[in-house]
Amino acid sequence: MSDDYVIRAVRGDEWEKVKELRLVALRDPAAAVAFLETEENALSQEDAFWQQRAAGAAEGRGARQFIAEAGDGRWVGSATVLIEAQGATDYFGEVVEQQQGHVVGVFVRPEQRGSGLVERLFDAALEWAWSLEEPVTERVRLFVHEDNARAEAFYRRYGFESSGVLVPLETGAKEREYVFTRPAVPVG
Repeated sequence: MSDDYVIRAVRGDEWEKVKELRLVALRDPAAAVAFLETEENALSQEDAFWQQRAAGAAEGRGARQFIAEAGDGRWVGSATVLIEAQGATDYFGEVVEQQQGHVVGVFVRPEQRGSGLVERLFDAALEWAWSLEEPVTERVRLFVHEDNARAEAFYRRYGFESSGVLVPLETGAKEREYVFTRPAVPVG
């Protein structure tokens, strides 16, 4: 049951748990179509890399990693939002047209899939993105591999819409961009 878990942002000193959950995610059978990183690459990183990754996802406005934590302290899921500033160059070498969030690293352990945890992780991630002020986050986007139908179905159910943008990968496959536009603020 998803109510048995706490959804929260990582703390800067939790780098070992950040690393452990990332390695579990990269061992998942869907990792080849879910992540642009390999387990081999992650294992080659020094502790300083993981320390910096955790610290960068715990404070400031550049990124925030949210985790689902079981009562025993075990992490069972994660989603990270990176903030892409208007005018900056994104991961794909394109100029960012508007202040936006970019959801990456979405993972829920197989035994918790279908429990509602991914929805709760997305709720926390988008709530954080919308809370940023000046400049406000105009939209949140993510990319999904064309062969990752399960993830694509979730993103559509959650409210993301296809932008029509396709990004070719080195493998010859493509990733589709999905966007979630900032909700209108009610007046009055």
